Amino acid sequence: MARHLNSVLAQLEPQCLGLYWPIRCEFNPRHALGGDNGHSIDEFITPLGLELALPFCRREPREMHYRRWDGATPTQRDECGIPASDAERVVPDVVLMPCLGHTRSGFRLGYGGGYFDRWLAAHTHVTSVGVAWSMSAIDDAVFAAEPHDRPLTLIVTEQGVLSC
Repeated sequence: MARHLNSVLAQLEPQCLGLYWPIRCEFNPRHALGGDNGHSIDEFITPLGLELALPFCRREPREMHYRRWDGATPTQRDECGIPASDAERVVPDVVLMPCLGHTRSGFRLGYGGGYFDRWLAAHTHVTSVGVAWSMSAIDDAVFAAEPHDRPLTLIVTEQGVLSC
């Protein structure tokens, strides 16, 4: 998956990349940037001048924004308990989003908070890339997208890239 994701990022050439901190069985997107592979994330981001950002979620009001991130292990947690940055807010031009499930038409199943969907609705110019295991595919006929659901631009799996 790291190879496919790295290829997509090279084609998209983001100025500011919104990542996520993996929880449970989610793919760690830092693998596509060199982090946790024996290389420093700096080896990937410094030559490209790439800025990184992590989401920060608030419970009340229920909202999410991105904060600039230096690539180091976060020392802060957001209000949902997920590792986050304490730097200034930014709006990435490309965001990676974890998918518990996904459809071919680009809808993602998350943990049910709607944070990413609300953020995408407010930032329609952003390229959204779902990161999912291929076994998490859901048939479009079975998945009933709700009015607040926002389709992704692309989905990357270990088997390749799906254009939505």
